[in-house]
Amino acid sequence: MQAILAEPHRSCDAAINRNPHLPKLNSLERILALLDVFTEDHLEWTPDELMEALGHSRPTLYRYLKILKEAGFVTSMPSGGFALGPRVVELDFLMRKSDTLLLYAKPHMEAFAATWPCAALLVRWYGNKLLVVASETQTPDLENDYPRGRPLPLSRGAISRAIMSVLNKRKLEPIIEANRAELAAVGLGSDTNAVLSELRRIRRRGYAVAIDELTKGVTGIASPIFDGGKTPIGTFCITIADESAAPDVVERIGERVREAAADISTRLAADRRAADSESS
Repeated sequence: MQAILAEPHRSCDAAINRNPHLPKLNSLERILALLDVFTEDHLEWTPDELMEALGHSRPTLYRYLKILKEAGFVTSMPSGGFALGPRVVELDFLMRKSDTLLLYAKPHMEAFAATWPCAALLVRWYGNKLLVVASETQTPDLENDYPRGRPLPLSRGAISRAIMSVLNKRKLEPIIEANRAELAAVGLGSDTNAVLSELRRIRRRGYAVAIDELTKGVTGIASPIFDGGKTPIGTFCITIADESAAPDVVERIGERVREAAADISTRLAADRRAADSESS
């Protein structure tokens, strides 16, 4: 994704402190930046590739790799390269165990998957990135290109549209400006006012619909989720095959998606109020 949200799988080659005008990174920042080079398109790196991409000397690189390997964040491979290590898997497990959003959404996801030939997706909004955190389907032939952990683009699809529809103007306008061409290509409007008008319409309806924008042959229907604040924290989304997406079906699913998102939001808001009460 341009400017506001990087496209999925964008390489970090080129990166660290090559530009003399950028602020100089300290050692901790350089070590953490090393983890950013791992992408879906580049899962394993040799030391020579890492030195080329990051600009580190060999002794510096091996010092950083030693620290990350001892902490379990990277592991050495038989090929001589390095890949992400076991600590990443452990942290993902802990995230799943502690995620109340996932806890409250799971019954809705299972109910949709049992009722409709669909895939149910739960997506978190991290302020500058959309990540799938869970999916559920009982329809094996319904393709899902976005499993847990894969970033979603912010200029295409019902999920991104549901998020954008409830962002305030200050946060929304830079996103529109950075993705103007793609937003126009998917029919949201050719200028800022047109896009804002379409997003207001989506907000009033309570859910967004997108056809063939992320996966060919698939229609997405998504509604935003809140936790008691004014900024969305994610979306609840259902995807169905285009041939099943008659207007009345989309409307029925859209209403249920909106209700599911509202129920999840209510539960999360109650947790937030309880936590605020305990801390006051």
